[in-house]
Amino acid sequence: MPASRVGLTEAAAALLRQLVEVHGPVMFHQSGGCCDGSSPMCYPLGEFRTGDSDVHLGVLVAEGIDDVPMWMSAAQFEYWKHTHLTVDVVPGRGSGFSLEAPEGVRFLIRSRLLTDAEVAEMGLV
Repeated sequence: MPASRVGLTEAAAALLRQLVEVHGPVMFHQSGGCCDGSSPMCYPLGEFRTGDSDVHLGVLVAEGIDDVPMWMSAAQFEYWKHTHLTVDVVPGRGSGFSLEAPEGVRFLIRSRLLTDAEVAEMGLV
């Protein structure tokens, strides 16, 4: 399996399948801004406009849904560029702007440093 900057837990994948059933294709953006800060925000695909100040991290892949693109602000990416991010879900109230908010759960990021092999494969050395 090729190196990737992003992944998701089975619990997050299950929630994504439910959200896609209701809202259609979705996307994630993780900003370094206020409010929920570094929480990943889930939007209907294309509802959040990305631009030159954003970095496409990759796609989240799960059985039963189309690939889900994930973006991060370029400024925050500078701090996280050697990190693998895993989207997970936990009980609690997240942002009112993210699609999971009415479900009584919130997405969050679990992170780890990329391995030496992943760094080399991605050409980050």
